[in-house]
Amino acid sequence: METTNITKTHVEVSPLESMLNNTDGMYGKFGGAHVPPVLAEPLARLAEAFDKEVRTKSFQQEFIHYLKTYVGRPSPLFYAKRLSQHIGSTIYLKREDLNHTGAHKINNSIGQILLAKRMGAKEIVAETGAGQQGVATATAAALMGIPCKVFMGAIDVERQALNVRRMRLLGAEVISTDLGTKTLKDAVDAALGYYIEHPDSYYLLGSQVGPHPYPRMVGYFQSVIGQEARAQILNAEGRLPQSVIACVGGGSNAIGLFSGFLGDVEVKIIGAEGGGKATFDNTAATLSVGKPAIFQGTYSFCLVDADGNPTESHSVAAGLDYPGVSPQHAYLMDTGRANYQPITDTEALEGYKLLSRLEGIIPAIESSHAVALAAKLLKGKGQLAVINLSGRGDKDLDREME
Repeated sequence: METTNITKTHVEVSPLESMLNNTDGMYGKFGGAHVPPVLAEPLARLAEAFDKEVRTKSFQQEFIHYLKTYVGRPSPLFYAKRLSQHIGSTIYLKREDLNHTGAHKINNSIGQILLAKRMGAKEIVAETGAGQQGVATATAAALMGIPCKVFMGAIDVERQALNVRRMRLLGAEVISTDLGTKTLKDAVDAALGYYIEHPDSYYLLGSQVGPHPYPRMVGYFQSVIGQEARAQILNAEGRLPQSVIACVGGGSNAIGLFSGFLGDVEVKIIGAEGGGKATFDNTAATLSVGKPAIFQGTYSFCLVDADGNPTESHSVAAGLDYPGVSPQHAYLMDTGRANYQPITDTEALEGYKLLSRLEGIIPAIESSHAVALAAKLLKGKGQLAVINLSGRGDKDLDREME
């Protein structure tokens, strides 16, 4: 494995070896694979293949090659001077929006597509909410010459029409589902159903949710964000930040950033959830108002009704509009290592405009939740913080004035 040299101006990195150690998929009492027998066997094969392939020199070389030459890593760490002056703290942005396809999702898509290729998959199956996961998967599938189907809730198809067009241009078949609330959780259900019926396909799950080994795999492939950010902030400031902040829906971009600082107890880890319209029955703030439950193959926090059944979520950000959350985030909250707070739709839209007008950077509405939370928590504090700018916001331009 390559190592990080924090004395360099240009840092060469590879994903964190420590992210491979969680072989049972448990994060304290959270995680696991709570699935029917028809899924248990393919998941066991996937876990075995991941353990075998990802540790090989050839996989590591190919993965790092594509991260550098195709994705464009390392992504920059940008000092946001005018935003810092406005907030009264020193703010750096981890620019995942500058990756190829415009978000962090491509890191995981490249990693999993390489694994699928080694497993002999004939077709890639994926789900998407905001569309960035679908675009990233369609991109990686086109790169590797593998057919791709992307499942998407009908509501998300409408509100993320630009990304739907991008996926189709890349050669993917976009399948709209009218199940349930017609959003991300229903796209996951539809994709899983198709995967069960087509055993020669590979299900490329895009967030750090679902049954083991997906949270482990996604966390590993996204850990490059945190490893880079830690080295870059030390290069820039000569010290660690006092806080790192990211938006949390399923939780992949956030765990990517957080993974680089989990062992640094002096660094506060803060997640911004989708607070919806600021009512407890109209929100996507799973960790703030949800309860532990088994949902879509894992034991984690989930939005539930009075009978304990999963209920629908709401957020202006399609990528946060999900009633479940990563079991690793559930563990980090349960142990007190991380803190999660809701940001309302209105606050997120204010963050969206704030960063656009102060720095000339249009963030994804998902990332705008992290910007808004930083502005709220760090106002006049004079602190050093890193915000993960998980994606770019051109996909959200039609929704700016809602």
